Amino acid sequence: MSSSVGRPRASGAAASSEDAKQAVLDAAAELFTTTGYAATSTRAIAERAGLRQASLYYHFPAKEDMLCALLAETVRPSLRVARGLLDTDEPAAVRLWALSWSDVRLLGTARHNLGALYLLPEAAAPGLAVFRAERAELKRAYRVLIEEIPDTAPARTRADLAFGLVESVAVMRRDEPDLAVDDFARHAADGVLRLAGHPRPDDALRAAARALTE
Repeated sequence: MSSSVGRPRASGAAASSEDAKQAVLDAAAELFTTTGYAATSTRAIAERAGLRQASLYYHFPAKEDMLCALLAETVRPSLRVARGLLDTDEPAAVRLWALSWSDVRLLGTARHNLGALYLLPEAAAPGLAVFRAERAELKRAYRVLIEEIPDTAPARTRADLAFGLVESVAVMRRDEPDLAVDDFARHAADGVLRLAGHPRPDDALRAAARALTE
């Protein structure tokens, strides 16, 4: 823990730096996932980040803006992966495994368990509309790939189940802080393929899928 935590920094250039902005997000992420969003004040975040409260408002006018920025970190990297995968000609099963594995690892290896914030009532606030739209686009990418895998169950149902399995890593992290994320990611990606109607994947498929995300 930095010795500067809890000690107000100077205002001005130092307070408007990217380092200060990141310090605010780090502090908010820790407090939201430990103390709770509703119970965390902007004053507590500023103190945790080592900033004056006025400096915090320079970067984030409201607490909701911090939540929006943090939630964006849980979906945008996976959305970039999804868009790239949709533009390739690899078999749908390979791309679906790659997306699931990458998505689980993003949620599972982040410093703070931000995926657990998805269930907050505040996630439905108008100010988080961009996050919800991006998450919906990511879910559609799963469905597009799943539609290419024949099965008797509707693609929408299979996509809902697959997406839920991927995001369950947040619950697993909450209940099991020492979760072996890489193992979970592999099993979850295998499970997504089975939910999609594909036979159990083999090592060759997994290797081809990982290569797509490197």
